[in-house]
Amino acid sequence: MGNAELHSIHVHPVKAFRALSPREAVVEPWGLAGDRRWVLIDDGGKVVTQRQQPRLALAAAELLPGGGIRLSAPGRKPLTVLVPPPVGTTPLDLFGNKVEAVLADADAHAWCSDYLGTEVRLLHMDDPATRRPVDPDYARPGETVSFADGYPLLVTTLASLDALNSLIAQGDRADEGPLPMNRFRPNVVVAGTTAWAEDGWRRIAIGEVAFRVAKMCGRCVVTTTDQDTAQRGKEPLRTLGRHRRFGSQLVFGQNLVPESRGTVRIGDPVTVLE
Repeated sequence: MGNAELHSIHVHPVKAFRALSPREAVVEPWGLAGDRRWVLIDDGGKVVTQRQQPRLALAAAELLPGGGIRLSAPGRKPLTVLVPPPVGTTPLDLFGNKVEAVLADADAHAWCSDYLGTEVRLLHMDDPATRRPVDPDYARPGETVSFADGYPLLVTTLASLDALNSLIAQGDRADEGPLPMNRFRPNVVVAGTTAWAEDGWRRIAIGEVAFRVAKMCGRCVVTTTDQDTAQRGKEPLRTLGRHRRFGSQLVFGQNLVPESRGTVRIGDPVTVLE
C-alpha cells in the first residue's frame, strides 16, 4: 500500500454528538478510549441518534479526566456531567438489542431534554468489557463494543471520499457535494491509499496496533445530515445506491475490531497485514 498513514482520529464521547479530533488515542478492546461511552434514550428506552434528532450534530461533549464530559450546544450553557456511581443499571434498546447502562444525574437529563425539546435521558456504559457483545456473526467470543453502531472502530480513506465526491459531481445532486468526511463519522481516516482499497482489507495495522476487518459499513440517513448545520439532503445515499451497493447495503468504510491494545497517532504508518 506504499505510504499509507493515519490522517486523522475522531472520538465521539456521546453517541450522535459531534466528534473530537485528538492527535492520538488509546485503543481499547471495545474502541478508542472515550468513544461512545455515553448515549441518549427516549421515554420508551430506545437510543436516540441523529436518525431521529439531526440537531445532535451541533451538540458537543468534551472528555474530562476520569471519564466525565462537558456538554455544550448552541444556545445552551455548558454542563459538566460526572461518571455516575454504579448503583444499578437501566436497560436500553439499541437497534433491538438490550444493553444495561447507568443513568446520569437529573441535571444531565434536563439539559439534553431542553436542547432537543423532547424528553430524553443520558446514560453511561460503566463496564464496556461485559455490557455489549459484537455481532456474533462477525465476532470472536468475548469481543465487546461501546455504544457505537455495531463495531469498535470505523475506518475510512481519503481516496475513497475523493472518488465518491467525483461520482456525486457527475450526478443530479451535484450541488450537494463535495461532502466532508464527517458525514461518515469515522474513528480513523487513512491517507495514501487508492480509492476503495479498503474493500480488500482483512487485517491492518495502524502503528503498533493490529485490527481485524470485520465487515463493510452499511450507511444510513445520518450520512445525509450536514454536521455543521443539521440540515438533510439526498447525498451521499443517492450516489452510494448507484455505485456502492453490496447486497442490501450502501457501503462506505470498514468496521474494525482491535486485536491488541496500544496508542494510535496521526502520522502512524498503516499496513495491510492480510
